[in-house]
Amino acid sequence: MTRPKAVIIGPPGSGKTTVGSRLAERLSVGFRDTDADVEAVAGKPVGEIFIDEGEPRFRELEHAAVRTALAEHDGVLALGGGAVLDEGTQLLLAEHTVVYLEVGLADAVKRVGLASARPLLVLNPRSQLKRLLEERLPVYERLGTITVSTGGREPDEIVDQIVKEIS
Repeated sequence: MTRPKAVIIGPPGSGKTTVGSRLAERLSVGFRDTDADVEAVAGKPVGEIFIDEGEPRFRELEHAAVRTALAEHDGVLALGGGAVLDEGTQLLLAEHTVVYLEVGLADAVKRVGLASARPLLVLNPRSQLKRLLEERLPVYERLGTITVSTGGREPDEIVDQIVKEIS
């Protein structure tokens, strides 16, 4: 059975793509991002899916992308920040090594930027990001088999810790 070496979860700005791609490089495996998979299927960026079809349709596409990637990808897999809210996705993740990248609000705001094109952070990005972090934190903590704090750390330091913990 094919299964990812690690599934990376965390809120916007936690470094899922940056850390995930470096981790894949370090492990000499492929990197896959379910947001990119959703965009490929929909033929448009995530932000446009939200605007044109709404969040429920995006979440439907996202769950399908996660299910497929978990079944066929054997490298490092990064999930969109909200993918873990789906109960079906939570059940699927129970069988995997899930790395939760923990990030504080100040760091997340710096990394995401306040002029972000992220669909759930429009209007007041800082308060929206704070709300997302508070809402999702218990889910991230429950699903993470490995939790790595990213605050004030370089991506390579984070990757070093993950490699040690999954070896």
